Amino acid sequence: MEKRRLAILGSTGSIGKQALDVVSQHSDLFQVELLSANNSAELLIEQAIKYDVNSVVICNEDRYKEVADALQPHGIKVFCGMESACELVCGDNIDMVLTALVGFCGLRPTIAAINAGKPIALANKETLVAGGSIVMELAREKQVPILPVDSEHSAIFQCLMGAAGNRISKIHLTASGGPFRTWTREQMAGATRSDALKHPQWNMGAKITIDSATMMNKGFEMIEARWLFDTKPSDIEIVVHPQSIIHSMVEFEDGAVIAQMGHPDMREPIQFALSFPERLSLNNRKLNFAELGSLTFEKPDFEKFPCLQLAFDAIAKGGNIPCAMNAANEAAVAAFLHDRISYFQIGEVVGKIMDSTPFLAKPTVEDILETNDESYVKAGELIASHSR
Repeated sequence: MEKRRLAILGSTGSIGKQALDVVSQHSDLFQVELLSANNSAELLIEQAIKYDVNSVVICNEDRYKEVADALQPHGIKVFCGMESACELVCGDNIDMVLTALVGFCGLRPTIAAINAGKPIALANKETLVAGGSIVMELAREKQVPILPVDSEHSAIFQCLMGAAGNRISKIHLTASGGPFRTWTREQMAGATRSDALKHPQWNMGAKITIDSATMMNKGFEMIEARWLFDTKPSDIEIVVHPQSIIHSMVEFEDGAVIAQMGHPDMREPIQFALSFPERLSLNNRKLNFAELGSLTFEKPDFEKFPCLQLAFDAIAKGGNIPCAMNAANEAAVAAFLHDRISYFQIGEVVGKIMDSTPFLAKPTVEDILETNDESYVKAGELIASHSR
């Protein structure tokens, strides 16, 4: 494997930090050229110096001077804003782009990188939720590989490597069930921010952890799987697997099922995407089957987790509706994290925005950007009325 020069967008988040740990374990195979962060200036500075990067982007312009002053003595170039990120990922010094940004903001730099012919290691769910048809069509046109970083999609991808071209009949997308799996609906109605952030298996950022608590995250992953693997939503089945050992499964026409297993550790799928098709050594905990005990599986409860149903409804309607769903969810989760709305009001806000969004069957990139902005604003207005 030749050395790969990486751009890591969202380097100060959970995925970005774990990606840099992978780089540290294989510094002979990976060189970090570009890092980006939104607000975490201090950590971005520390990462840039440690990994001797070429450039960084700080998206919050209020933190630009702080970053520029700290990195100028090290000869590291500092840029500001998402437009800069979109330009820099296209540079000749970039071999692969890891999009580890959280939220809709990941869409534009991903499209820019695809247009420049850069392979994508995709950890940003919202890119395919909001613009799946556009992104995948562009990737096919430019012949750019999109390598999944989410543990579930990496698992499906790895299972399909053993398919030998045989057609699959079903994808089994596993879910931990989140912190509220055993709670009653009545208990969940009073769930606090602190309750929702106590994920039983994974260590993730706040937004993704809340999405896991509502199971919207699993709805997003269903939509991702639909686009990544060109599969009908009706052929994707959600199964709750609390131990999070089986990361997903693929079923074939003869009933045979291939599963990918491992401890909950995002470094494995991150590394596999960055090094594909090669597998590298990784300093992680390996499975001991004698110690595992039992693995259990359950059906998801769509009444307790209405956001999961909303995701199926959104992809069934298609067009720009998944984008509206995503924007409303971003606004609602932010409001919940600031104690402005209750847990179940997240789904109520999302459902109302989906219902009120003018439908566009074949949206352009501009339509998606407009739908996102309008839906976020409308969701904010709805949240404000709840908060009064």
